[in-house]
Amino acid sequence: MSHSTPHPVELADEITRRLGQLADRLSQLPPAQAAQVIARVLDADNGVFGGITHLMATGSMFAKDQAERGVLPAEVWLALGRASNELNDIALDLDEHQGTLRTQPATTTAAAPAPVPLVVRRRR
Repeated sequence: MSHSTPHPVELADEITRRLGQLADRLSQLPPAQAAQVIARVLDADNGVFGGITHLMATGSMFAKDQAERGVLPAEVWLALGRASNELNDIALDLDEHQGTLRTQPATTTAAAPAPVPLVVRRRR
């Protein structure tokens, strides 16, 4: 039996619902498994984050075309372009942490890890 492609709006709704399910399950996973799921989600090439970034870039191209035709205000195109660029920058920032997330140990050691102060570092 073949599956027909759902209406795009229904597809967007289904993706949103499934992301909610994933978030609910993520909070219940053991730390090592949760880290692996996060790593897959954040994968810039094959993950959800990469897919959303690609979707925003495609939306920006659509909005540009529509703005040039006078159908959409230029501000819509600019906002989508800005969102696309920001998501791409975030993907680049997160990419360096993929290996760490993928290789979280499955079991914890006898000694609890020492807490570390949270420091915000941002490179651009």
